[in-house]
Amino acid sequence: MADASRVFLDKSRSLIALDYVPKTERCLDLLSADDIWWRPNEASNSIGNLILHLCGNVCMWIIGGVGRLPFERHRQMEFAERRKIAAPELRLRLKHTVAHADEVMSAVDSVELLSRRQIQNYDVTVLEAIYHVVEHFGMHTGQIILLSKARVGQDLKLWEPPKV
Repeated sequence: MADASRVFLDKSRSLIALDYVPKTERCLDLLSADDIWWRPNEASNSIGNLILHLCGNVCMWIIGGVGRLPFERHRQMEFAERRKIAAPELRLRLKHTVAHADEVMSAVDSVELLSRRQIQNYDVTVLEAIYHVVEHFGMHTGQIILLSKARVGQDLKLWEPPKV
């Protein structure tokens, strides 16, 4: 029988790196800079802001929280950014952040999953922190997909395997 903690960790890593990130990248491939930074209104976020926010969240919760590694986050700037950071730069930030987080998660064992961390004023287990990031990443990936469909007006074909 497989170790449940390893199954949880492997699935969490896979969802982020092999499902959510490629879907986000496929959206970026179809969008102009204007589309990436378009927002329906001031109460909403652009795709660019959502990507910056995902990077900040993963840094705080996984790299800093789970891994207890130094990180720097400016949460309000994730949402306030209005410069049109180019798609390749957003992609690089996201991939770098996720790769670093993946290294942290790959080192977690079953005992550590139940250890506690103080993250963003929450007292959580490492398992809860990882679960939070997977859920949070999935939710914002869905928003990125919705905004992308609204901007390009076509099927994004996310069900197709990525082109290598």
